[in-house]
Amino acid sequence: MLLQIRKVSLLLRRAKHSKSHWSQVQKKQFARDRALENFDDFYGQVYGNRWKSIRVALLSEHKYMALVNQFGDCERTVAELEADGAINLREIYAAKKRSLSGTFGERAGGDKIFKMDQRIEAFAENRERQEMERLYKEDVPEVGTREEVEAKEEGSVDFKKSLSKTLQDDKEMDFQRIIDPDFGTSALHEFIPATKLKGMEDYVPESDHYKYYSNSADFPVTIEMENSFEIPQNLDIYTYERGNCSDFRPPRNCSTGVLSHFLLDGASILPALALDVQPGDRVLDACAAPGGKSLLLLQTLRPGTLVCNDVQESRVNRIRKLMGSYLYDFSANWKQKRCFITHGDARNLTEYDMYDRILVDVPCTTDRHSVMENDNNIFKSSRVKERLRLPELQAGLLANCLRLLRPGGSLVYSTCSLSPVQNDGVVHMALSNVFNDTGMTVTVRDLSQVMQPFSDMYKFAYPNTLKYGQLVLPFLPVNFGPMYFCKLVRNN
Repeated sequence: MLLQIRKVSLLLRRAKHSKSHWSQVQKKQFARDRALENFDDFYGQVYGNRWKSIRVALLSEHKYMALVNQFGDCERTVAELEADGAINLREIYAAKKRSLSGTFGERAGGDKIFKMDQRIEAFAENRERQEMERLYKEDVPEVGTREEVEAKEEGSVDFKKSLSKTLQDDKEMDFQRIIDPDFGTSALHEFIPATKLKGMEDYVPESDHYKYYSNSADFPVTIEMENSFEIPQNLDIYTYERGNCSDFRPPRNCSTGVLSHFLLDGASILPALALDVQPGDRVLDACAAPGGKSLLLLQTLRPGTLVCNDVQESRVNRIRKLMGSYLYDFSANWKQKRCFITHGDARNLTEYDMYDRILVDVPCTTDRHSVMENDNNIFKSSRVKERLRLPELQAGLLANCLRLLRPGGSLVYSTCSLSPVQNDGVVHMALSNVFNDTGMTVTVRDLSQVMQPFSDMYKFAYPNTLKYGQLVLPFLPVNFGPMYFCKLVRNN
């Protein structure tokens, strides 16, 4: 009888599933899930009803454009792309500009109205309140242990008080502390609150992330309409018409040993074009990897010198590999004459007043990648502090690059994020910091007018929701971006 009982107990035992089993994987929250949850919370309140269509496009495959390599079989590549039905972007822009010729200058001199400030402020206040509730819970039960009741009656401890309230009410704080000489000779002069105890020194409140988007203007800033924009004649960029999601043919090897064309997100060309590089300009791409925008700048044949910089050695190697694939005999000629690849943190560069044009495509949350891939995802639980400190990094990069710019020179700041904090918020913070530190003033160039002819190829955010820049929104018929870009001109 005992044997039968044991046998039954063995049959009732259930084996555990492996970590790769669907029932276990389903319970795990991946980085891309965390990113989408964060975007739903933040962008849902910022963009309102538009977030639904943006979300669908963000989760779909994005659309590419083809940059023809001028150092390969250019004419053959153009003929092949046009035979596939692709259209030259320059022709689209020119045709739309002619159709808008009657209304092209109507917005010149108009004042912008910013309608996103209140949404960001309300969201930040809500996040701060939630964070305080998590840190300082005040829902302690009325009835405690006997010792707690006796302590409360004696007035020594009130367990219902929050930490901040306790510190405010405590009038008998002991400042006369004696330090054991064996552990150091420094005197302790001030009380250290719990938020600054050991283990909390690197704590980053999430609500601080949104304080970069500020309404106060404690620095002089001028916004002027940009009236000139062109796609250089020797720059051939091909795309498919609105609603056409056809794939481009893969690049082929040309007779010169380089690849025929380069595929990139269609919105990525706009910051480089907005930079408006002129012949002989000294140009810096401060955060160049993987190198697509630098390659586009070189394809204009205009830079006198182009410096491609990045902070990580692995990213620098990606730039070098890309240039070697698209520039004929790069190592022997280009590196010596026109294109230089450097390795360094752009916040620490000291070539002040040296560059005519600077492109600052900063590290960001890379929204499309974050909701599609788990690898190298900024929303990993181990990268929380890195993500929350992104605006600080971005503002530091932009502020120092403004100092590298010569007076009268132009800079374009860009991200591939929808976050107003990382976009207009960082621009605002950097302009404030650089004015307070050096007295430098900057003119913001409003690109909304010259971007109008692109309205059939891109979905732009409403200009009255942006303080300084332009934003390409993901949109299924033209699924480019997201891409934010802002053009600044140094005054002094």
